[in-house]
Amino acid sequence: MSEHHLPPDAVDHAIAQWAQERPTLDVSALEVFGRLHRTYLRYQSSMSTLFAQYDLNTASFDVLAALRRSGPPFRMTSTDLARTMLVTTGGVTLRVDRLEKSGLVERQRDADDRRVVYVCLTTTGLRVIDDAATAHFQNELVLLDGLNETDQRQLARLLRALESSIRDAENRLDEPDSA
Repeated sequence: MSEHHLPPDAVDHAIAQWAQERPTLDVSALEVFGRLHRTYLRYQSSMSTLFAQYDLNTASFDVLAALRRSGPPFRMTSTDLARTMLVTTGGVTLRVDRLEKSGLVERQRDADDRRVVYVCLTTTGLRVIDDAATAHFQNELVLLDGLNETDQRQLARLLRALESSIRDAENRLDEPDSA
């Protein structure tokens, strides 16, 4: 669907209000970030509804999906999970505790080094993540129905570039002043 066929949205309205109230304020980034935020909220709501059908939330799905993607024997250390999911090991522990209580994962000590503890999918966990992932990716395809394949590829490329731009900006902000 091309841009000129879309009716004005809430972001257009906010931009018009800013232009009225603060005409010299550059709010052009709102066109991207306002829509990105609103889109994410709708996407998050859709995912939460779907995951609830499997007694999961986004955080627990992330753990199970990371373990599933790792391939047999479907196990990872908390450190590896944290790195994969971009959360702290403490955040992983909370997620794993909940999943362990649900019988979807278990902790296993390494046979050679007892200090190493793996988080492993149980048979039930494997079934649940396979079912939930199938439903999740089918749902995502439905959410993308309004975009043709070319638009989807272009959007994916642009979002990758946006993430890179944000990461670069964060790095520049973290650098000490060289002056």
